[in-house]
Amino acid sequence: MASTPVESKLSNLSINGDLLASAPNLRNNLSLLSPQQIDLAKMLLEKNQSHLFKHWPDPGVDDDKKLAFFDQVNRLDASYPGGLASYIETAKGLLADSKAGKNPFDGFAPSVPSGEVLTFGEDNFIQFEETGIKEAQNAAFVLVAGGLGERLGYNGIKVALPSESTTDTCFLQRYIESILALQDASYRSMQGEFKRDIPFAIMTSDDTHSRTLELLKTNNYFGMNPKQVHLLKQEKVACLDDNDARLAVDPQNAFTIQTKPHGHGDVHALLYSSGLLKEWHDAGLRWVLFFQDTNGLLFKAIPASLGVSATKKYHVNSLAVPRKAKEAIGGITKLTHSDGRTMVINVEYNQLDPLLRASGYPDGDVNDETGFSPFPGNINQLILELGPYIEELTKTRGAIKEFVNPKYKDSTKTAFKSSTRLECMMQDYPKTLPPSARVGFTVMDAWLAYAPVKNNPEDAAKVPKGNPYHSATSGEMAIYKANSLVLRKVGVEVDDPVRQVFNGQEVEVWPRIAWKPDWALTFGEIKKKVSGKCSISQKSTMVINGRNIFLEDLSLDGALVIGCIDDAEVKVGGSVQNKGWTIENVDFKDASEPEKVRIRGFKINKIEQLEKNYSEPGKFSLKP
Repeated sequence: MASTPVESKLSNLSINGDLLASAPNLRNNLSLLSPQQIDLAKMLLEKNQSHLFKHWPDPGVDDDKKLAFFDQVNRLDASYPGGLASYIETAKGLLADSKAGKNPFDGFAPSVPSGEVLTFGEDNFIQFEETGIKEAQNAAFVLVAGGLGERLGYNGIKVALPSESTTDTCFLQRYIESILALQDASYRSMQGEFKRDIPFAIMTSDDTHSRTLELLKTNNYFGMNPKQVHLLKQEKVACLDDNDARLAVDPQNAFTIQTKPHGHGDVHALLYSSGLLKEWHDAGLRWVLFFQDTNGLLFKAIPASLGVSATKKYHVNSLAVPRKAKEAIGGITKLTHSDGRTMVINVEYNQLDPLLRASGYPDGDVNDETGFSPFPGNINQLILELGPYIEELTKTRGAIKEFVNPKYKDSTKTAFKSSTRLECMMQDYPKTLPPSARVGFTVMDAWLAYAPVKNNPEDAAKVPKGNPYHSATSGEMAIYKANSLVLRKVGVEVDDPVRQVFNGQEVEVWPRIAWKPDWALTFGEIKKKVSGKCSISQKSTMVINGRNIFLEDLSLDGALVIGCIDDAEVKVGGSVQNKGWTIENVDFKDASEPEKVRIRGFKINKIEQLEKNYSEPGKFSLKP
């Protein structure tokens, strides 16, 4: 007697009867499914996921939703290294460890890793900067930009937020202009041997992909060749309902698995699967630099850090800042296991102190004679050597050691308050590296390298006094402070700041100094652009937009906006005095102001300025 289509499909499933009996509604709908979908169904049943089919009606009802369910399962399976079965198995193990209270650092002893500590403007800093500029044309940059600005009180994507209000330059524009300036500086430093465009990859998410693309297209990619830019979209991962790693059904749709972001560690798998790494390697590139979406100071630290990687031949170089003991920022730590394994990784601050106490350091994480913890603060910016990076990803396919953080209903740890998921972090890449890998760090002053924008005004105002606010307010003021201190270092007399309160945050207000990256990327370049006796008052604003602008005996007390094309050279000096631009307080609850203004707590009133733009080739002098 001939078998029915369903029986034929059942034989293809090769599932024992008991397993199939757990999902009678699936059995009734098998005739709808393709062979590939049946394979996925078999995998789900084998992994104890029969509950996903519990509410399926008979064939003919909601068939389109059933097929859409398998489309989603297929996406979840394809986007995770090892597939969805591997995700479920990993989740079971990590959830069991979490329930048992297992310490991921059991058997490891912490010690201080080796790295380079740099001070801005010192001889070795300048040397590393020069090396880094030469190496820049051998680098690719990767921006992790999957987040929205909701946590900041801003409705758009974070990279569209202005980094400062003097020029209204958004973060993405700042980053692209910095990469282009590095590209040109590297070409010039190599005496024009050959010109290579620096590739720029951006990891987006469902939330940010279309808006990032729109921001780029609307602004002509901020001057970058569109062929240099690659967008890689991160997929979400399945949520988990219980300690048995049963996948969570979306409460709004019984035919959909609930999903959440997996974390920025996905960037490694995306780069690997996209083929970009091989493309970059074949083109002769040597470095990949990873950075996050709202640190307006980052590129001041890039040239010297890249110089450290090249000089020290680091496979992995983590950028870091001095860190106070017990400060709420992860510490870069060397961990040595009792079985001989070693790794240099970021250890979260709330894990570092107990780990030290359990390893023979009775006082835990304490400051040393420098006034800082010997474990530098991780700022999630990495420089990886491309060759060893590809070798490692060929083994792992970009999978990063994951963790799970379920919120339990009570101390029995038998049920979750809400669904959880596996997460991974970009900076955990070194966890799988062999002991022979050269993993180090580069420490720079926080004023030069680190001012992330990640807290909304209300949360920032609650930060204990003396701790960084990490808000739009503090992030903007940090740019003015860094530019002021850099100019001081080359001999400009810059007035001390005044302290003001915006959105409940007391910050230092320095002169509002901003320049385009192509004016000067390094200490050495700035030194060449400033001469004589220059001074800038605290109330002043200075905007420099042009590569060949030189400050010579300039006394500024007001606002100066100066620009020129590449074929013009402008010397600016004399005394510039006017009413300038003032800062006006804005309440973050004032709905009459745009969000981007409200979240920083102030706006700039442009009352009077000296503004001059040189659009013709030639040599010019501006001396009022």
